[in-house]
Amino acid sequence: MAESMTAAKKVKFVVTRQDDPDAKSYTEEFEIPYRPNMNVISALMEIQRNPVNNSGKGTAPVCWESNCLEEVCGACSMVINGKPRQACTALVDKLEQPIRLEPMRTFPVVRDLVIDRKRMFNALKKVKAWIPIDGTYDLGPGPRMAEPKRQWAYELSKCMTCGVCLEACPNVNDKTSFIGPAPISQVRLFNAHPTGEMNKDERLETLLDDGGIEGCGNSQNCVRACPKGIPLTTSIAEMNRDTTKLMFKNWFKV
Repeated sequence: MAESMTAAKKVKFVVTRQDDPDAKSYTEEFEIPYRPNMNVISALMEIQRNPVNNSGKGTAPVCWESNCLEEVCGACSMVINGKPRQACTALVDKLEQPIRLEPMRTFPVVRDLVIDRKRMFNALKKVKAWIPIDGTYDLGPGPRMAEPKRQWAYELSKCMTCGVCLEACPNVNDKTSFIGPAPISQVRLFNAHPTGEMNKDERLETLLDDGGIEGCGNSQNCVRACPKGIPLTTSIAEMNRDTTKLMFKNWFKV
């Protein structure tokens, strides 16, 4: 009896679609059979297998991105019921219906729920979010970090470039050049590394440039939205302190 009731149950989706980057967006409704423990990705896969909308009309399958399906890659970011988050961990049983799926509007839409996160990747390039190595020869074992330092650095390293914090931040939009919370936090991570520390001032100078740390309005939306619980506001506060120290250092030529 319970199985037949489950089979009869339906899940309704309202998906914001866009056929190409220059096209106008529109919504399309879908209704699919309910299964226990469904997430948004499995629902989208069901729509992909049978792309028929609520009117019974065949349509193009919904486009979206996903990879790991376990909240590690960050590819499946979208706005679900008004909240930017990962679709792979959004369980249908915990979502109010109809479930509304929209692309993150901080980034250009490629098609449907697929976005171009180039803005975020360019910001990481700008702040040099990597550890430089000198040549390709064997450098031997890397430098060791004190355990307390390693533990909080590990928390910062969980960033998966999903873009959710940028979508949640009111200061990241097409009218500003603010790089957003995640790149600032990555500056803190790589400046803490014993090797990355050699380029510390260079990264901080980047944060002092246009679109850098001064663009933060301290809304704290980012830390609430981050799916990995990264202490983004703590990183921003730390980088505020470090950039201020660097300004005084430059002024007084210390």
